[in-house]
Amino acid sequence: MIEVQELTKRFGTVRAVDGVSFTARPGEVTGFLGPNGAGKTTTLRMLLGLVTPTSGRALINGRRYAELERPVMEVGAALEATGFNPGRTARDHLKVACMAAGLPLRRADEALEATGLAEAADRRVIGFSLGMRQRLALAEATLGEPRVLILDEPANGLDPAGIHWLREFLRHLAGQGCTVLVSSHVLAEVEQVADHVVIVARGRVLRDAPLAELVRRGELTVRTRQPEELRRALEDAGAAVRAEDGLLRVSGVDAERVGRAALEVGAVLTELVEERSGLEDVFLELTRAEMGETQ
Repeated sequence: MIEVQELTKRFGTVRAVDGVSFTARPGEVTGFLGPNGAGKTTTLRMLLGLVTPTSGRALINGRRYAELERPVMEVGAALEATGFNPGRTARDHLKVACMAAGLPLRRADEALEATGLAEAADRRVIGFSLGMRQRLALAEATLGEPRVLILDEPANGLDPAGIHWLREFLRHLAGQGCTVLVSSHVLAEVEQVADHVVIVARGRVLRDAPLAELVRRGELTVRTRQPEELRRALEDAGAAVRAEDGLLRVSGVDAERVGRAALEVGAVLTELVEERSGLEDVFLELTRAEMGETQ
């Protein structure tokens, strides 16, 4: 579990992180979102003991990172896909990391296999694309099979197939009971993988909620050749219905219930569209409001 409690960091007169609090729980992928300069990376670096907080606490499994006895076994992190020796192969890089952490060398090949780099194990990192470096960073982060994973922009440089793989990879880890905290600008991807979302701007938390609570279904737009019959059936089912420009605007029931109501009265549906507020809509609304208030 990750617990951030009233975390604050000042750099001179700049307050990069301002009283941030949130919890990332086991078995969930938590999306940590915000515009550039929101304080996301600084918060992650404080979690990992790379930056000292001005005040507040950042805890992993109830302890500061510096207090963990074998941190590589408890938390894996990939903050940037750099720092590799360009002349070293992927396998040798991970073997060196294993030796430094006191891990069996077999973990290097296991991590390469898990991240889809087995065929590139003996290639030098200098020839790796950004997406391959991202995978190598993930392989290194998971060498100790930690139960907490902290990632900063892991989809950067990945192609569509790589992004799909990353989604499945993170969902698998969460399914195994891991705590996964992911900072990302790829909102559409976060929407597909996250259970919980924390949105920050200007160093402050704007929203901390389950994804399902943020991304809500809106009205259903229905077109049919029998609008009156369908309207009555839907109202009998507890829906709110209003007619507008030859369409029915329906709320209070889902698309399946509309379909069943249409079947019951023999109405032919020629259009059925579900409107919804996506994560991007929520993100832009919150961050624009914050930026407007602070200007």
